[in-house]
Amino acid sequence: MHGLSRLSNGVSSLSPPSSPRHRGSRGKATSSPTTGGCGGGGGGAGSFRGGGGGRAELKNVVERFGYFLISAMYKRRGVLLFAPLLYISGMLMYMGIFGFDAVNNISHGARDVVGPGSVYRSPQVFEKLWPFMEAESNRSSNSLMNVWNPKFRQGWKPCVKQTVIQSGLSEFSKSNGFLIIEANGGLNQQRLSICDAVAVAGLLNATLVIPIFHLNSVWQDSSKFGDIFDEEFFIYALRNHVNVIRELPEDILQQFDNNISNIVNLRVKAWSSPTYYLEKVLPKLVELKAVRIAPFSNRLAHAVPPYVQGLRCLCNFEALRFSEPIRMLAAKMVDRMVKNSSKSGGKYVSVHLRFEEDMVAFSCCIYDGGEEEKREMDIVRERSWRGKFRRRGRVIRPGANRVDGKCPLTPLEVGMMLRGMGFDNTTSLYVAAGKIYKVEKHMAPLKQMFPGLETKETLASPEELAPFMGHSSRLAALDYTVCLHSEVFVTTQGGNFPHFLVGHRRYFYEGHAKTIKPDKRKLAQLFDKPSIRWQDFKRQLQDMLRHNDVKGSELRKPSNSLYMHPMPDCMCRKSDARIEYSNTTKTT
Repeated sequence: MHGLSRLSNGVSSLSPPSSPRHRGSRGKATSSPTTGGCGGGGGGAGSFRGGGGGRAELKNVVERFGYFLISAMYKRRGVLLFAPLLYISGMLMYMGIFGFDAVNNISHGARDVVGPGSVYRSPQVFEKLWPFMEAESNRSSNSLMNVWNPKFRQGWKPCVKQTVIQSGLSEFSKSNGFLIIEANGGLNQQRLSICDAVAVAGLLNATLVIPIFHLNSVWQDSSKFGDIFDEEFFIYALRNHVNVIRELPEDILQQFDNNISNIVNLRVKAWSSPTYYLEKVLPKLVELKAVRIAPFSNRLAHAVPPYVQGLRCLCNFEALRFSEPIRMLAAKMVDRMVKNSSKSGGKYVSVHLRFEEDMVAFSCCIYDGGEEEKREMDIVRERSWRGKFRRRGRVIRPGANRVDGKCPLTPLEVGMMLRGMGFDNTTSLYVAAGKIYKVEKHMAPLKQMFPGLETKETLASPEELAPFMGHSSRLAALDYTVCLHSEVFVTTQGGNFPHFLVGHRRYFYEGHAKTIKPDKRKLAQLFDKPSIRWQDFKRQLQDMLRHNDVKGSELRKPSNSLYMHPMPDCMCRKSDARIEYSNTTKTT
C-alpha cells in the first residue's frame, strides 16, 4: 500500500543525466590517442593504440605461425599431447614481448610531445614577460574597476519562496515515515546530499532526520551537521515545506533496538528519478515507518518536477547557512579583505587554487621539478591509490593531458593569466586552497605579481583559526564565504567547491556569476611560447575575460545542476517578479 506523496503518481519518468563529478577532468575516460589518461580513469588497453595498423599485422603473423606449428604437430602423434601447452606458452611469450600496448608508467620522452602546449614552459614565459608586467604596475586602469560589462546582466532576482508557493504546495498530511540519510564527502558534497534529501523528503511526504555525516577517509573531518551548518535555522526555514527533526522519536528507535544501524538501508542507484522513489522507496517507508539511504550522494536526478526543484532551491540558497562560529569569523575575514582593497573601491579577486600535492599527483602532469618531482608524485600516487596508476594497460601521457587542459594551473600560471587580463599589482587577491605542493617555491611568483595576496592563514590570526584546525569542512566554509563576496572569482580545476560557489554567486549577483573559468587548452598553448609578445599575450587573455563575462549569465539546461545554474528554477526576472523578499541576504 502506497502512502500519500506531495505529487500525483503520474510523475513522468525521466532518464537521469550523467553525474557532474564525471564531467570534470577527474572523471573523464580517455578515448582518443591524444588524451592520455591518469586521474581521469582512461588509458586502458583499448583506449590508446598508437600505430595500431602495424601492430595488428604483426599480431596476425604470430597467430598464423602458432597455427602452422600446431597443425604440424598434429601429424605426429608423439607430440600431440604437448600441442595445447606449446600454444599457450607461445601466446604468453607473445603477450610478454609485445605487452598489448601496455604502458605502466608515465612517459617522459619526446614521444609525449604531441604539439604546442605539451611541455610546461610557463617559468620561461614569465621570465620574458615580467619586465612588461612591472612597467604596467600601479596603473589607474585596473581591470577590477570595470571587469564586468553591465549589459550582460539580465536583471534576475531570488524568488525561491514564490517559486515553491506557485508550484502547488499543499497542506501537510500525516507523515509517511522517517527518512534518515548519510551525507558523505567534503563540505559541498555534503551540501548536495542535504539538499537532495530535503527534496526527496518533500516528494515522499516524509519526516527528515537531521543528516548524519560520514567520517570520510580522505577528508578526515569528524564535524557533525551542527558544527558546520546552523541546525536551528535549517529546521525553521523549512518548517512550512518539510518537517525536519533532530533525532528519531524514542518509540520508533525502540522498534529497532535503539540502533539506527538496524533500520533497513535502501540501496538507491545514483541519479534515480522521482518515479523510482515513489514506486520503490515510498512503499518501504510506509511499511517500516523509517528507512535509511546511505550513502546518499548524487541519489536524485537533475530533472525533477518544479515543486521538488523548488525544495532544492529553498534548501541550498535559503535554509543552509553556516554555523554561528563560522559566520562570525568569515564576516571578519571579508571585512579585512574589503579594507585591504581600498585602492580598488573595496573590491577583491578570489582564486580557488587546486595545486595541492594529491591533485598534482592525481593529474599525472609534469611540471619543472625533474626527477625529485617524479619520485615524490610516484610515492603519493602509490600511497593514496595503491597501484591504480601502475596497472597493466594503463597509458599515461602528461603532455597530452596538458594539451587537453587537464593539468592543474600552477600559482605562477594563475598570476600570469590575471596580469594579462589587466589586474595590476594593486589588486587584492584571496587564495582559497589546501596545502600547496612545494608552497614556498610555487607561491613566490604569485606573491611577486600580487603583493596584496592573502589566505585564511594570513587574514585570520592563529588564535581565531584554532577552533577550526583539523576540520577541513569548517576551514572550507571560511574559504567559501570569502570567495562568495569577492568581485571576481577564479576557478582553476573544477570540483564541488566551484560548482556550488558559481551558482551561489549567480543567485546573489542578479544572475551573473562574476567568475573566470579559464580555457586551459588555450592557456596551455599560450604558456608554451617563451617568445610571445606582451601585447599579444594581453590581447588573448582579455578576449578570454570577455568570453567569461558573456557566459556569466546562463539558464539551466535539462541536464545541468541548479546548484550551479539557479535560473530559472530559483530566480525570476525582475520585471516578472511580483513579490519582494526583503529578508534575502548574502549571509550563508
